[in-house]
Amino acid sequence: MANTSDTIEAAAVEAGTVDRPAPRFAGGLFGAGRPNLIGLILPFAILVLWQTAAANKWIDPVFLPAPVTVVTAFWKMLTKQHLAFDFLASINIVGQAFLYGSVAAIILGIAAGLSRKVEQFFGPTFDTIRHIPGIAWLPLIVLWLGIGAPAKVLVIAKSVFFPVFLNTLQGIRNVEKNYIELAKVLTLTRWQLVRKVIVPAAMPSIMVSLRYAAGLAWALVVVAEGLSGLEGLGFLIFRAQGLLLTDQLLVCMVIIGLVGFAIDRSMYVAQKRVLKWKQGYDG
Repeated sequence: MANTSDTIEAAAVEAGTVDRPAPRFAGGLFGAGRPNLIGLILPFAILVLWQTAAANKWIDPVFLPAPVTVVTAFWKMLTKQHLAFDFLASINIVGQAFLYGSVAAIILGIAAGLSRKVEQFFGPTFDTIRHIPGIAWLPLIVLWLGIGAPAKVLVIAKSVFFPVFLNTLQGIRNVEKNYIELAKVLTLTRWQLVRKVIVPAAMPSIMVSLRYAAGLAWALVVVAEGLSGLEGLGFLIFRAQGLLLTDQLLVCMVIIGLVGFAIDRSMYVAQKRVLKWKQGYDG
């Protein structure tokens, strides 16, 4: 009956007696399909309020300079103060930390998910290290490696590692037993079981953790560079704070926010592509 009704409905659509359903478009400013401009309303309102407050001098310019002043500061920093160099330094650190931390987490997470002995071997040590904040490790790591990029990469990679590891482990453990039993009926080898059943079933959890970890890495680089280092956006923020250069401080904050948004949307698109087979509630 279901197949017959579907056929009748499809024929009615082709004949023009029933309207074709309107396509659904993915939400978000940079989602697939038609862009959703509703997300621009709040940023535009904030900008208008900011400009109004600055024009009427409701707030001292030292604490909140006008948007035009911030744009001027951005151009000055870009052309005369090597802003691009500091930006690339931050991106380089985040990219390395995210790559090293996530790859190690996925490998060990899969190993621990497939073997209770591996989980029991690493579990107590990882649970102890996980509860020590990355910033608490920074002074010791700086003592070992200096204030260069390797120290910051190691601290951020540690923070990236644990959410990806835990979600990978949990994703594998949440694979339905029906899938495993079906794989046994089909006489799949151990490798085929992992590659065709377990990893794909755990992929939603893994992709969510990677999206979260990417944003976390970008946020932590600011703190790491601010506490140790002489380059990067974090260093520029702390320097601007010390010199009361609020316009430069806001420039760095806006850049961090926009880049963080771009990273999150890129991970979202990657997640949708990897999980295009998975149907879920669109809201």
